[in-house]
Amino acid sequence: MGEVHAAAWQAIGAELAGCSSSNPAQAEAFAKRYQTRPFISYPELLNRVDIVDVCTPTAFHKPMVLAAAKAGKHVICEKPIALSVEDAQAMIDACRGVRFFVGMVLRFFPQYRSAKELVTAGRIGKPAVLRLKRVSYVPQKTPEDWYFKDDVSGGMVIDLMIHDFDYVRWLAGDVERVYALKTSPAAGLRQYVQAILRMRNGAIALIEGGWANPPGVFRTALDLSGTDGLIEWSSDQPSPLLTLVPPKPGETAAVGLPISGLTDNPYTAELRHAYECIQSGAPFEISAEDALEALRIGIAVKKSLEKGRPVLP
Repeated sequence: MGEVHAAAWQAIGAELAGCSSSNPAQAEAFAKRYQTRPFISYPELLNRVDIVDVCTPTAFHKPMVLAAAKAGKHVICEKPIALSVEDAQAMIDACRGVRFFVGMVLRFFPQYRSAKELVTAGRIGKPAVLRLKRVSYVPQKTPEDWYFKDDVSGGMVIDLMIHDFDYVRWLAGDVERVYALKTSPAAGLRQYVQAILRMRNGAIALIEGGWANPPGVFRTALDLSGTDGLIEWSSDQPSPLLTLVPPKPGETAAVGLPISGLTDNPYTAELRHAYECIQSGAPFEISAEDALEALRIGIAVKKSLEKGRPVLP
C-alpha cells in the first residue's frame, strides 16, 4: 500500500519528502523508485514533513499516529484505523490539533459513489436489503507473514471486509445487530465469511467476504434493493460462460487490490481529496469517527463468529 500511495501522491503533484521503514533495504529501494530520501528513523522523518502517510501493518498505526500528532503533523492513515476501539479513540483524541484522515478508499470507487448518490437521491426508495461482496485470494505470502496474525492485521474480517462495513453505514446508517458465519476449508488459510447486519433504520445488509478465490482472482459486487428500485454492479461483467484460469507462478500480486476500470485511480482520488481538505481546511468526506465505527462492526462480526450467536456492535 505504500507503493500505491506514493504513486498517488506523485500523481497529484505533492512532494514526497522522504520515507522510513523498519527494513532499511526496503526504504532504500522505495526511495530510489520514487525519487525521494530514505530516513533511518521515523522521528527523523517527522522533522522533515508536513503530512505523514502511515502505510504500516495495522498494529503499528497507533504509536506512529500518536508520534506524528505530538510532532504537530497532519496524518493520513491506511485502514483499518486500529485493532481496538480503545486504540482508535486514543488516536482520534491525540489528533484533535491536527488533521487526521483514514483511508477508507471504497468511498472513492466510482461505482460505489454513484450507487450512494442514487440511494441518497431516493432513486430506489427506502433501502431494504443491501448485498455486498468482496472475495479475494489468500495473500501470496508465507504463513508466518503479518497478514495472517490477528494481533497484527486483525485478520481477513478486519483487513478486508471493513470496506463494506463502512460502505453499508454510509448507505443506511448505524448497525443495530450483527450475526456472522464462517467456512474454513480443512487445508491452508482460505476462509469465507457471511455477515448479516441489521440496521437501526430497518434495513438488512448481507456482506460476503473471504480469502477463497484462486490466486489473482478478486471479485467485488453490490446489490442494493429498496422499496422502489434496485441497483446492481459486479466487477465480473461476465460473458455467458466465464472461465477463470489462475496466473502462472510469480505473476500474482502478493495481496489483491480491487480495480475500478476507470482512468481516475480511486487511491489517487482519495489522497487528492485529503490533500485538498488539509490545504483548505474543509472537512473530510469521511471522518476518523466513521473509520472507528467500521472497526466496531468488524470486531462485532469476529465476536459473533467466536460465540456463534448474534451480538450488539
